[in-house]
Amino acid sequence: MTTSLVHAATRTAAPNRTLAVLATAQFLVVLTTSIVNVALPQVRAGLDLSAAALSWVVNAYVLLFGALLLLGGRLGDVHGLRRVFLAGLALFTGSTLAAGLAGNAVMLIGARAGQGIGAALLAPTALALVLRLFPAGAARGTAMGVWGAVSGAGGAAGVILGGLLSGILGWRAVFFVTVPVALTLLVAAWYWVEPDQPRGGTVDALSALSVTAGLIAVIYGLSDWHDVTARGSLVAGALLLTVFMIRQQRVVDPLVPRRIFTVGRVGPANALMSLLDAVWIGLFFFLPLYQQRTLGYSPAVAGVTQLPLALSITALSWATPRLDRLLPRRTVLGGGLVALTAGLAWLSRAPHDGTFLADLLGPSLLAGAGLGVAFVELTSLSAAGVPAGDSGLAGGLVNATRQVGGAVGLAVLTAVVAGGDYGAAFTGAALIAAASAVLSLIWLRS
Repeated sequence: MTTSLVHAATRTAAPNRTLAVLATAQFLVVLTTSIVNVALPQVRAGLDLSAAALSWVVNAYVLLFGALLLLGGRLGDVHGLRRVFLAGLALFTGSTLAAGLAGNAVMLIGARAGQGIGAALLAPTALALVLRLFPAGAARGTAMGVWGAVSGAGGAAGVILGGLLSGILGWRAVFFVTVPVALTLLVAAWYWVEPDQPRGGTVDALSALSVTAGLIAVIYGLSDWHDVTARGSLVAGALLLTVFMIRQQRVVDPLVPRRIFTVGRVGPANALMSLLDAVWIGLFFFLPLYQQRTLGYSPAVAGVTQLPLALSITALSWATPRLDRLLPRRTVLGGGLVALTAGLAWLSRAPHDGTFLADLLGPSLLAGAGLGVAFVELTSLSAAGVPAGDSGLAGGLVNATRQVGGAVGLAVLTAVVAGGDYGAAFTGAALIAAASAVLSLIWLRS
């Protein structure tokens, strides 16, 4: 009797233990995206970098991460999700250590590129492993709530830790702090993430090359589309993606098969996720600028005052599966997007002499609640009904959608900001959120 109870408890604990490992990996990916940005002034001074080299400290990670997500997810389906996840995590860990030890610009940029490649392998496969581990229903909803919560917490932790560590211990600390966590995670994943059965098959090299190069060119082009070189990159990216789409119609086993968009609400969910991330990236980009350039906050104070936003995202991500048990998912998603719209519209009215309590706290809590709800719902919908053999692809697709949507959104919102009028950026983000709310009601009627 006692032995049976122990075995039952172990079986119950195992999925949650595995979820903890995979969610921590997601936390590290999000953390790495934000922690370095705050430390860039110290990085430039420490290695005597030019402005162009400093931009590539960010771009090397962002471009490769965003461009390789589709390929990373598909490699997981073909060769095994656990195997690709472990390979990505090992590369990510080694590259993070190399970044902390870098003695010049070439070493640092190369290490950041390695981080991006590793993240592109581990992020979609981690999500796919969660989707396989928890079948559709309440268990998956809870898992997605955890996923959204760690995503929100990772972004906030990166901003705060980046400012504190770089200011106290120097810029290398922003890399070194994650190495022991990643190493521990690698060991835990080796023992606690169970092997899966690969789908088999091959990955078409020309498709992989064209979509990767195309996404790199598009994301780079959108990052500074006022520049002639960037506009040329945008055109080249569009041509490469056209080649990719033509190629997908002609190969037997396409990298992104058309069938993925006919399952459930995968297509609409990814479209809405692109709009959501346009708002998400825009908010986290322009809010610190408003706080520092308009209100005169220091980087550390700006980071700390974003805690309510991050905590609201985390809390509502956790609560969303419980809301789904009380209300239709369409209603919950629509309500989240309306709350996001209201929070951004409120934030757009913040004056040049505003205060945190009067002008930032309320809209931050409201916008954060909307982001948390919408992120969890759209992540769940992006994989609902997808066959197990395509779960890596679904994970790569929704992550790639987020990256491209964020790049497009930031380019658009940057264009509407004139003379430091950050209210215009928040107004633009509110309009995007409002459009998302309307589209969600139209596309998700059943």
